Amino acid sequence: METLKKTPLNDTHKEMKAKMTPFGGWEMPLQYSSIIDEHMATRTKAGLFDVSHMGQIFIENSKDLLLPFLEKLTCNTVGTMKDGQVQYNAVLNEQGGIVDDITLYRFNEEKYMICSNASNFESVYNFLIKYDPGVKITNASQDYHLLAIQGPLAEEILSEVFGFSLSDINYYNFVEKSIQSETLIISRTGYTGEDGFEIYSSNAYGVQLWKKILEVGLPRGLKPIGLGARDTLRIEMRYPLYGHELSMIRNPVESGISWIVKEKAIKYFGYDNIIDQKKNGCEIKMIGIVLEGAGVLREHFPIFSTSGREIGLVTSGTFSPVLKKGIGIALVISEELGSSEEVMVEIRGEKKKAILQKGSFVPTKVKKNN
Repeated sequence: METLKKTPLNDTHKEMKAKMTPFGGWEMPLQYSSIIDEHMATRTKAGLFDVSHMGQIFIENSKDLLLPFLEKLTCNTVGTMKDGQVQYNAVLNEQGGIVDDITLYRFNEEKYMICSNASNFESVYNFLIKYDPGVKITNASQDYHLLAIQGPLAEEILSEVFGFSLSDINYYNFVEKSIQSETLIISRTGYTGEDGFEIYSSNAYGVQLWKKILEVGLPRGLKPIGLGARDTLRIEMRYPLYGHELSMIRNPVESGISWIVKEKAIKYFGYDNIIDQKKNGCEIKMIGIVLEGAGVLREHFPIFSTSGREIGLVTSGTFSPVLKKGIGIALVISEELGSSEEVMVEIRGEKKKAILQKGSFVPTKVKKNN
């Protein structure tokens, strides 16, 4: 039997009567109250997330050695990043598949940090080591605590907690702040479509910070949020999740994140095929799907064209608390789509009408850069 890892807040979650669940080798809170309540609190007020299961890997060396290394292993352009910028990117394997989707932090031209998914940060670290040209690679995941606060009131609440304004931090940027002999990394990032922040700290400070944010935020409507609402929030934005939309066997274009695929002088793994697919299309594509009638979409539900041909499957599905409809993300055969947006989804042996949709299901409310 697998021994689950625990974040420093594990006991706190249990004291708060959270329902716990295994996730990526970790024991994590699924929900504290109800998934819908937690979801709507994040959309209308604020939500607080324990994401300390995520991994942090630091990469340091001279620009001449470091930049070519990062460009070779990722598909987005690292060389255009500025100090204090965060970038959504992906580490690709030798076949062009996705080792993990990551956020990349640039401190300066000689220091970067990768934030990687809980189940993958060791795979990312080992992959970096495999192709290491002699840079310094440090897996600091055990040393960092990570909280996320998301929602319309996130800036107001966190500014009061810290005692200084966060309004000058632009979207997908970060600052380092010294507080109580600690150096915090505070980034304006998240995976909900709401404005918000992620705070990297020591484990001890992170536990204190969780309690302080709840103390300030609960009277304003903030709620602690479990994995259940974290999933429904990201599906409403049509954000991909590793193991569902993203995997070792599909490249970024096939996985629906072609916008991070860039043409670069230093070619990454699978470069020629990936660039060709971005320009000319590929056999499969990720797209949103909305159920017309009652019901909930779930992973692996088969999708059919209106003529009855099976053309794909649901990779992630849920009930949208905002739209009050079944929504999901679907992997479909591109040539089978034609001009029709209407498809059928098989739910417990019955085919039900659904509509394919591009873009997010609800509007994003992130604070765009000036």
